[in-house]
Amino acid sequence: MRLDDLVMPDTPACRGALEVATRYHTPSLLNHSVRAYLWAAAYAQDNAIAFDAELLYVAALLHDIGLAAEYDSHAVPYEEAGGHVAWAFCAGAGWSAERRDRVAEVIVRHMWDEVPVDEDPEGHLLELSTGMDISGRDIHRIPARVREEVLERHPRLEIAKEFSVCIADQGARKPSSRAARFVRDGIVDRIVRNPLDD
Repeated sequence: MRLDDLVMPDTPACRGALEVATRYHTPSLLNHSVRAYLWAAAYAQDNAIAFDAELLYVAALLHDIGLAAEYDSHAVPYEEAGGHVAWAFCAGAGWSAERRDRVAEVIVRHMWDEVPVDEDPEGHLLELSTGMDISGRDIHRIPARVREEVLERHPRLEIAKEFSVCIADQGARKPSSRAARFVRDGIVDRIVRNPLDD
């Protein structure tokens, strides 16, 4: 498998999601969002998991939009804020209410400990791929050649430092959130030890 073998959807919603992510994310968070999709697509292809490429791509590009200052909510965890942003974005893209609910659900679920693949393949793939990229969890499941090509095309830049600061801030301000639990469970140490940064 090569990077160019992966399904890269090219629809108005996908192009719009990339434009929004490019506008509101730092370069590190933008590359992280793109890599989240690519790790998910590679894992799905290698494990024969059927998925909705457009839905997963939009969710991956917008899954951390709640960390952007312009969309950071004082009232809800950042993944819920991101789900609301994605819902509104997809309304503008002409998606049905059911499909908008799905993209928000996938974004919220990326912070779950586990999402069953048979119940929600896109949620499963995004939860898995974001963990791969942020902490290196299960990254060995992605073929080495694909890892090298993805990192060359979408380098990690300062993601470890930036995300550590973001997640710690979210946890401190929202102590009942999953972000706070992740911080208590040592996510920052796992980020520092991510093998993708070796």
